Amino acid sequence: MVLTEWRYTFPLLEEAGMETWAVDILGWGFSDLERLPSCDVASKRDHLYQFWRSHIRRPIILVGPSLGAAVAIDFAANHPEAVEKLVLIDASVYAEGTGDLAKLPRALAYAGVYLLKSVPLRLYVNLLAFNEISLSTSIDWMNVGRLHCLYPWWEDATVNFMVSGGYNVNAQIDKVKKRTLIIWGEDDQIISNKLAVRLHSELPNAIIRQIPECGHIPHVEKPNSVAKLIVEFAREACYEDAQTIPL
Repeated sequence: MVLTEWRYTFPLLEEAGMETWAVDILGWGFSDLERLPSCDVASKRDHLYQFWRSHIRRPIILVGPSLGAAVAIDFAANHPEAVEKLVLIDASVYAEGTGDLAKLPRALAYAGVYLLKSVPLRLYVNLLAFNEISLSTSIDWMNVGRLHCLYPWWEDATVNFMVSGGYNVNAQIDKVKKRTLIIWGEDDQIISNKLAVRLHSELPNAIIRQIPECGHIPHVEKPNSVAKLIVEFAREACYEDAQTIPL
């Protein structure tokens, strides 16, 4: 969702020979939004689809971490022709949108969004998101992770998304037939790995891999493990085809 999250894993995927795109979803990231569009779910989906149609134009392996997993499921359910496989990392897919936050008066919504980018909150979230990191590393990752929040339009885009209701993909999960890899940090303190088991049971064509001694953001904390799993998953069909070639 924010390309800086992939600063460790992205080069490993490219070194493995994979064509890799890191795309900032509309309203999240570093895109120029001086003229703010709607940032609701439909707009985010259409923005991603138009990018795919303009630049890629063939089925992709779509990777979504945390809330990005809801983005991926929503996109695959609405544009199955654009997706070959899915990779969902510590997926946040069972929340019913933004819930009561959608009903907040705009002044309170802006106050809440302002809190989201605050240094104390971001440092606290790092304690939950990562498995035993040093203070200096936490400060570094906090500074990188909140860069996009400092753009002048970020608060407007986030409030716009919040009051629109957000992602609610519960009803779409079992409709996604694409081959799916579920990756989960065993020590995730933000989303229980019990939900990884639930997601695995509800997706009709999924496999699950857990990463030991890892928190909520494996592609930052354990990039080598995540890259290896994605590369193996991407090449899965090649191995299957090789095994079925008659001699």
